[in-house]
This record gives sequence, structure tokens and C-alpha cells, in this order.
Amino acid sequence: MHKRQNVAHCCGWRAETEGELGTTNDVQTPAEMEMELGERLKTLRIHKNLEQVALAERAGISVRTLRNLENGSGSSLRTLIEVVRALGRTSWFDTIAPVPTINPLMLTRTAAPRLRASKPRGKS
Repeated sequence: MHKRQNVAHCCGWRAETEGELGTTNDVQTPAEMEMELGERLKTLRIHKNLEQVALAERAGISVRTLRNLENGSGSSLRTLIEVVRALGRTSWFDTIAPVPTINPLMLTRTAAPRLRASKPRGKS
């Protein structure tokens, strides 16, 4: 995966939903996702009345790096995390891949909760 696709790939915060088998119902290219995410971050920055210089300083990144993120022209996952943290929106990350608190299979048996995945069994 290219570095430019990292942010868009992991954080498609659009109305993108996945079916049970992991098929995407709302198809966007990684570049489109990256641009939309950058626009959302820019809008939030403006609503918080922050200039790019101030947000970049808070996030510990350069203004050029922030500009690249906001324009959707490539950024790293670390940059995204630093900017989201500086904007006070780390709760966004909880919605990316939520971990279920109740496993329906555990309701049908009295087994102890699983601590790790098992190897696939070979076919006989």
C-alpha cells in the first residue's frame, strides 16, 4: 500500500458501510476518501478558529505536512493521529474498527472467553 493511501484506507469516515461479508456498499477510491477526510479536518480546524500554523504547532508537524493532509495529497497515519489528537477528536478512532463487547457464540456455551485466534484446521 502506498504511503498516500494509508490515511484514506484506514479512515473512510464517509457513510461507508460494510456488509456481513466485508463488501463495501459505498465505493470510493482511496484518493477520494483522502480528499474527503482532508476536507473534514480542514472544516473542523476552521470551526475551531485555528490557523494552519497553530494546528501544525499543536500537532508537532510542519505547516506543509498539515496542508498536504487537508488537501488529500498524501500523508502518514502518524500525521493523521497527531492532527486528530490536536483537534481533540481521538474518539473518532473508536468508530474505525469497534471491538464487539458481546460475542454471540459465547452466549450458546459456557466456554471461557478466547484469548487468541486458533490455526485453521486442515481438511480431512
